[in-house]
Amino acid sequence: MLKKVVNNAEEAIIGIKDGSTIMLGGFGLCGIPENCIEALVKSGIKNLTCISNNAGVDDFGIGLLLKTRQVKKMISSYVGENAEFERQLLSGELEVELIPQGTLATRCMATGYGMPAIFTPAGVGTEVAEGKEIREFNGKQYLLEKAFDSDFAIVKAWKGDTHGNLIFKATSRNFNPLMAMAGKITIAEVEELVEPGELDPDMIHTPGIYVNRIFQGTNYEKRIEQVTTRKRA
Repeated sequence: MLKKVVNNAEEAIIGIKDGSTIMLGGFGLCGIPENCIEALVKSGIKNLTCISNNAGVDDFGIGLLLKTRQVKKMISSYVGENAEFERQLLSGELEVELIPQGTLATRCMATGYGMPAIFTPAGVGTEVAEGKEIREFNGKQYLLEKAFDSDFAIVKAWKGDTHGNLIFKATSRNFNPLMAMAGKITIAEVEELVEPGELDPDMIHTPGIYVNRIFQGTNYEKRIEQVTTRKRA
């Protein structure tokens, strides 16, 4: 059995270098690989192409990589929470490819399935369609969208075992399973790392076959989670 467990995020990101293309799971601030992002910031690796649903916020998530000018290009669906992203975009410092959210998800899936491209009606007749092939099926127009070519996928799960099987908690599932399938090398950071056999097979969202490296993370902020309680009568 190939050893997949590494000690920490610093070991997990070995091999990511200047100019790499990486996928980062998460949605908003939910289910993002906080430890690996921090390690990337400390590494100083630059000219990254980042594929993610969003660009984090100014002081958290991918926003930290933007702040240190380590990102050359963002491929995303939603970027409205990040003032530094906006500044770099408007100043021409950052390349940006905006993709409809469903198209982003399906391109991730196509990558994982080994499909070179998909056809989708999303974006027909808009700027999204510029320079892309359009074909008609049953009287309706569709865009050809290519699968991604990512060097690494970095995801964050709730629980995982040492074989790389992953369980995501609630909405943190989001883009993580799709991206886990799609990286040439997939890195998973988890809140709890257990031995094989401790996870219910029926609850596993990502089989270990997709995961190359796994480690138990620490000090998760989970900014999106808030504990609310009802006052006693």
